[in-house]
Amino acid sequence: MNDDIESRTAVLSLLLDERYSCRGFRSDPVPRATIDRILALAQRTASWCNSQAWQIWVASAAATGRLRGELVEYARHHAPQPDFAWPQYQGVYQERRRECGLQLYQATGVARGDRAAGERQTLENFRFFGAPHFALVTTDEALGIYGAIDCGAYVSNFALAARAMGVASIAQAALAAHPQFWRERLGLAPDRKLVCGISFGYEDPAHPANGFRTSRAPIAQATTWIE
Repeated sequence: MNDDIESRTAVLSLLLDERYSCRGFRSDPVPRATIDRILALAQRTASWCNSQAWQIWVASAAATGRLRGELVEYARHHAPQPDFAWPQYQGVYQERRRECGLQLYQATGVARGDRAAGERQTLENFRFFGAPHFALVTTDEALGIYGAIDCGAYVSNFALAARAMGVASIAQAALAAHPQFWRERLGLAPDRKLVCGISFGYEDPAHPANGFRTSRAPIAQATTWIE
């Protein structure tokens, strides 16, 4: 029994260690059978009262290529109006956010204070970082915060399932910055709220944006025991 537990834990630990937010993809499409397998695994995500709050829109390589330029142009000329308000990062959360941003800028050669270069890197979000596919994760407005929580769990499991299948991914709030863009093109109902997007495909190991990894807080900093 102990050997079985250790082998299961080792697999999970490996996937958690290998998963990262990929920001540089190859253009090769992912086979439909592989995507279907990822979706089938992610569909096993636990949810409140088994509501399975998520509804997913997945783009083929052709659709991704068609929408990439449109989204970039839309983002250039429209202010973000997400369905869910952006977080207010303060204290340690702001420190962690700043650390991640600095690592990305250092990896991609964006100098401190270079606004033009920073804006170009930001627009990479709307180019899906070159990924051949993306998914949009939505929930029903009536499910409120619990629906969004369910979707967060789904995103995590999607990323781990993708990693298990040799596929890289990145969850992106940026793809939810302009829900009207998607409503106009995909016919999303007004009560269908856009939580986030996921760009995915095969990573480009030579891309500089893939050369760093974010840190994690020690357990003692995130956990309080009740004795």
